[in-house]
Amino acid sequence: MSEHSLKPGVVTGDGYRTLVEAAKAGGYALPAVNVVSTNSLNAVMEAAAKAGSDVILQLSNSGAAFYAGAGMPDGFTAKVQGAVAAAQHAHLLAEHYGICVAMHTDHANKPLIPWVEAMLDEGEKYYEAHGKPLFSSHMLDLSADPIEFNLSECERMLTRMAKLDMSLEIELGVTGGEEDGIGSEFDEAADNSKLYTQPEDVLQAYDRLNHIGHFSVAASFGNVHGVYKPGNVKLRPEILRNSQELVQQTHNTGPNPLHLVFHGGSGSEKAKIEEAVGYGVFKMNIDTDTQFAFSKEVGAFVSEHAKAFLYQVDPDDGTPYKKFYDPRKYLRLAEQGIVTRLQEAFEDLGSSGKSIAS
Repeated sequence: MSEHSLKPGVVTGDGYRTLVEAAKAGGYALPAVNVVSTNSLNAVMEAAAKAGSDVILQLSNSGAAFYAGAGMPDGFTAKVQGAVAAAQHAHLLAEHYGICVAMHTDHANKPLIPWVEAMLDEGEKYYEAHGKPLFSSHMLDLSADPIEFNLSECERMLTRMAKLDMSLEIELGVTGGEEDGIGSEFDEAADNSKLYTQPEDVLQAYDRLNHIGHFSVAASFGNVHGVYKPGNVKLRPEILRNSQELVQQTHNTGPNPLHLVFHGGSGSEKAKIEEAVGYGVFKMNIDTDTQFAFSKEVGAFVSEHAKAFLYQVDPDDGTPYKKFYDPRKYLRLAEQGIVTRLQEAFEDLGSSGKSIAS
């Protein structure tokens, strides 16, 4: 039984920090699932409630824009307001699912720094009105830039975010593959030395950020976005262990002082996931697998009822097809696909039955 306990709903500030510490102390991690609509967002909360687990909801910039509506004429406004709308949706409904939910935005590289700053503008207004942050955390992914620029920008942004009692996620080392336009396709033949974060870089990040506020590190240990042929992705979780040990020895902390994040979790070996969690990973990102789980159910339904997606009424025998082309029918099946796939993720990460909501 965990000594940690929180009210159900979106957790921020001390609540978010408690959620992170509970996962690390309990030896489990939480799925961080990318969402693009109310369907996927609600499905993730339903899945967590079914598993008795807490969960992390996150949006990429393009996911946020899609949430606002692909027809919104100003693309930048869509990225900002879509993220805000999703966060407000979660604040409204999460407590009714009886679980703790962290609200996060994913992968903001250098060109997307203005996106994060605009969300913080909205967050400051929300904080002033409600006395709590709109988001639990944002991510700044400057891993493709020189480390000095990466860390100096992280210092600047965390200074602003700490005033809102928010956390920052940073990335050190390049996670291979591409997610929503960030990164590039994984090159199976390339020298992938950049896929492995150096512990000395992690120590430097700790030295520069820890006194400012709460932060987590997406350290690369061979992980990639997407799903690739077995054997092409060489995960080395020992890099996480080495980073933790270096910070612990340098600063005389307790075990696993870093809050670590596992990007590119879809398709990863279960043994490597378990090992990474043992080294202080509290969050594993999942996107590709839930996209497939959602779409697979839609595809199966359309294949089974093909005529319903060609005709409102059967031209041969007059059968009405409304009960099949009603979007609620196949979208609900798609939601259930996500729910089913995430049960496996909660089990793999050890979080099933460990919600700290009470």
